[in-house]
Amino acid sequence: MTQPVNTPPAISIVTPSYNQGKYIRRTIESVLSQGAALEFIIMDGGSTDETLEILQEYGSAIRWVSEPDKGQADGVNKGIRAASADIIGWLNSDDVYYPGALRSVLEFFAAHPEVDAVYGDANHIDEQDNILEAYYTEDWKLQRLFDVCFICQPALFFRKKLIEAHGLLNIAYNTCMDYELWVRWGLKGVRFERLPV
Repeated sequence: MTQPVNTPPAISIVTPSYNQGKYIRRTIESVLSQGAALEFIIMDGGSTDETLEILQEYGSAIRWVSEPDKGQADGVNKGIRAASADIIGWLNSDDVYYPGALRSVLEFFAAHPEVDAVYGDANHIDEQDNILEAYYTEDWKLQRLFDVCFICQPALFFRKKLIEAHGLLNIAYNTCMDYELWVRWGLKGVRFERLPV
């Protein structure tokens, strides 16, 4: 669903990408089929495969930039800076949302203004979207987060004010930039809640 002119989006989805043409169409379709008032921003790191041709097919339904970056975290940071909604999700270019995911998230945030970040259940999937296993998830406890990362990054959504208060992803981390961010927020007293769907 595209946004009517001058209507702010309810949620911004940021996707970093680099040479992910093999997967990115299914990622895009999973976002655009959500039926939510959304803004979809793809930050491409300068792909040389078919990614750009695919992005061009979607016209104004997505916003995208293709330019060299300093890695995934830098791409996500650029997308977050460009986001205009108060709620943000970060979906990688080989991940997908299940139908109704964004609606569930938006309803939860509307009903719980005291919550700053919400995370749901998720599955590891193969190239045909077959479920390989469930991602281990449990209810929020900061001390447990020090032991195990029980938050699946594509299943977490947050209020943009967290970035304004506590900063962006640390681009020094190549693979655990999400975990570092969750721990940093937890140490600052950010209110997390699990949405078990």
